[in-house]
Amino acid sequence: MGKEKVGLWVVGVLVLVLILGLSAASDDRQQRWRKAMMSGETMGSSMLMNRVPSSIVLPLHGNVYPTGFYNVTLNIGQPSKPYFLDVDTGSDLTWLQCDVPRAQCTEAPHPYYKPSNNLVACKDPICQSLHTGGDQRCENPGQCDYEVEYADGGSSLGVLVKDAFNLNFTSEKRQSPLLALGCGYDQLPGGTYHPIDGVLGLGRGKPSIVSQLSGLGLVRNVIGHCLSGRGGGFLFFGDDLYDSSRVAWTPMSPNAKHYSPGFAELTFDGKTTGFKNLIVAFDSGASYTYLNSQVYQGLISLIKRELSTKPLREALDDQTLPICWKGRKPFKSVRDVKKYFKTFALSFANDGKSKTQLEFPPEAYLIVSSKGNACLGVLNGTEVGLNDLNVIGDISMQDRVVIYDNEKQLIGWAPRNCDRIPKSRSIII
Repeated sequence: MGKEKVGLWVVGVLVLVLILGLSAASDDRQQRWRKAMMSGETMGSSMLMNRVPSSIVLPLHGNVYPTGFYNVTLNIGQPSKPYFLDVDTGSDLTWLQCDVPRAQCTEAPHPYYKPSNNLVACKDPICQSLHTGGDQRCENPGQCDYEVEYADGGSSLGVLVKDAFNLNFTSEKRQSPLLALGCGYDQLPGGTYHPIDGVLGLGRGKPSIVSQLSGLGLVRNVIGHCLSGRGGGFLFFGDDLYDSSRVAWTPMSPNAKHYSPGFAELTFDGKTTGFKNLIVAFDSGASYTYLNSQVYQGLISLIKRELSTKPLREALDDQTLPICWKGRKPFKSVRDVKKYFKTFALSFANDGKSKTQLEFPPEAYLIVSSKGNACLGVLNGTEVGLNDLNVIGDISMQDRVVIYDNEKQLIGWAPRNCDRIPKSRSIII
């Protein structure tokens, strides 16, 4: 499940599969699970919580290129063990590859997660929220089976459990709330696969870890990330780390299941392009930005027109990304080439009263490949199954704080040096 899975375009969005009785193979999976869980002791579920709102700050690792993803380390279980998880604002469910008999897992950085036997019941609201189409049969009421598939062809099948997440809060207190996560015992790698322990789902749904923490009164249901263009950065949960008056805000689309500010208009070098009413979503599960085919081709034409008088030519021998350009000598960084490229922007209407603009300077859409060429980090979304959807990926969110306020239903952003991880109670912007 590579970072480039474009996480929010889950097939069926997180389709819950009640496996029991569907086939001989699925019966075998259920038996595997039951046998694995019979050997453990039941974990107590009652915990004393400090319900004063606070925040959590977590360092990020990785980059857009060459690593291709950002991940976070979370300590989960009793005893606590570290796991590397892909940060995905495009999907809801958090899951780990699970250590159970006859599991089919992919390569992982750490030993597979040994699950608690604190199963999530089929009628639990978190389990119910994973269903689409209202079809919820509970043939095995004591457990909640899941199957999630990603746009790159990767998938995870398993069962929901609750276990302790060991978290440090900005209030300088450490707590270990019991949160629901997927114990994945059957994983298939996607086309953009890289070794991971699991996925941290930070979408808008109830299964999201931040939604669960908010339900316990531990943090506000607010997610933010700051991805450094030099690699690394930080992730935060809660709303006491920023001054909202210094953030550019736009409303979330009320009917979208993902983080969408609704419709946008594309401008190039401050001029209108004629591309309007573009459906846009933010997704940290995508390394690059995707535009639908018509808009993508239009942007390519505008860029090539600007470059026609510049000392650059297409590097047809560089397959790093679909379009790359070479100069008279290899580039060392985007700073060397940015003077040849223009800024484009997406303007979002705020309830028809005003517009909030998200700018894409060259640093937000170019990488320099290992061959020293400048490559375009905007891709054709129609070709990967996104149809008319336009996705803002990691490359375009670097070196700015991006905030998803699920309580006020707002998405915001502000420039920030993402190399500096905030200390306790410090204000990041």
